[in-house]
Amino acid sequence: MTGEIAVLIPCYNESITIAKVVADFRAELPEAKIYVYDNNSTDGTFEIAREAGAIVCREYRQGKGNVVRSMFSAIKADCYLLVDGDDTYPAKHAPEMCRLVLEKGCDMVVGDRLSTTYFTQNKRPFHSFGNKLVRRLINVMFRSEVKDIMSGYRAFSRLFVKSYPITSEGFEIETDMTVFALDKNLLIESLPIDYQDRPEGSVSKLNTFSDGAKVIRTIFRLYKNYRPLRFFGVLALVCMILGVGFFVPVLIEFLQTGYVLRFPTLFVSLFVILAGLLSFACGLILDNVSANDRRMFELHFIRIKEGLK
Repeated sequence: MTGEIAVLIPCYNESITIAKVVADFRAELPEAKIYVYDNNSTDGTFEIAREAGAIVCREYRQGKGNVVRSMFSAIKADCYLLVDGDDTYPAKHAPEMCRLVLEKGCDMVVGDRLSTTYFTQNKRPFHSFGNKLVRRLINVMFRSEVKDIMSGYRAFSRLFVKSYPITSEGFEIETDMTVFALDKNLLIESLPIDYQDRPEGSVSKLNTFSDGAKVIRTIFRLYKNYRPLRFFGVLALVCMILGVGFFVPVLIEFLQTGYVLRFPTLFVSLFVILAGLLSFACGLILDNVSANDRRMFELHFIRIKEGLK
């Protein structure tokens, strides 16, 4: 492979595993530069990573999204390999992931845990359920076939890294990356990888319920932003069905008696129908804005590509 490779390892209290992770990736990718960004660890992760030979930096804004933002903006490479510092992703897959970026021209390679050992290795059933749910929601909403939406093991092209606007602050960053790549029609490749659970003594920083709720909110926010006509179209359809449901009994009574006997119901039905029409109009306007944004991104994408040559 030809091209500069940067291994990016965001860390928060991973003193038990970080030295092994650095050593494993150095063995698989001896030509790569290994960066560890410490996110306010209190267990000596920073010092251990530095002693292991990594290039170590600090990110004081808490959250994985903030760490990745700093990494992407500061580091220059031809291929970026992002991996967690908890020793759950084997380094043996790294060369193939980088090859897909450097030789095949993939913009994002996702390490697919869910097609291999994840469900047998992961001891947290709600995490498994959440991964399945998120994968299903994204693939239905965006009509895609991505195998693992929330994998923390990914390789990126420089073009992706330098054109991706990071707005997520926490663990929802993986979902945001995936949707961005789908919306911009970038080349995504899924590579099945082995997954191993955290070693004894290592504790996950992911809160099943609060972080899971953030991811679900992120999905609907991204769907609203990237597919506004569908999002507001569904709202409009629901409003129209409710409005017509309220209006029909009033209309039947009027046809039978010649009187409107339930004015409050009539007003509610008309307001709900009006809300549906407004929702549909908002969807049309925002869909046009979104389409224009995609055209502008293509021009921006071309400029970045020319600037990287």
